[in-house]
This record gives sequence, C-alpha cells and structure tokens, in this order.
Amino acid sequence: MTESITVTLPAEIKEEVENVSRDEGITPDELIGRAVAEHLFTRRFRSLRGRMVREAESRGISTDQDVFDRVS
Repeated sequence: MTESITVTLPAEIKEEVENVSRDEGITPDELIGRAVAEHLFTRRFRSLRGRMVREAESRGISTDQDVFDRVS
C-alpha cells in the first residue's frame, strides 16, 4: 500500500529532482522514493556491518588474512 508524505526541499534541490526525474523518465515521487529506499538500505547495511566487525574483532579477526586463515 502506498502512503503519502509531504517533503519540503530547497528550490535548487527541487529543480534538480525535476531535471533528473525527467532525464530518467520517472516521476519525482518515484525518484525520491528510490532515494529514500537506497538511503535506508545503506543505513541498515552500515549498522549490520558495524555489528559484524565488532563480533569479528572480539574473535580475533581483524584483517583479510585472518578471514582467509579461518576459511581455508
């Protein structure tokens, strides 16, 4: 289900959104939706990576060689 939200943008960003959406053949809504989804994915990825790095370091794994040694 699609929901609605209002976003206020500076004029120069609004203009760029309109230009890019026109160039890519999509609506501004779709462009902004994709940008938000990408941002949220990246945020989740960084959070997961941070937890995994801490876990690896707690097990003495801190370099690519450490990983290679464990899986070889």
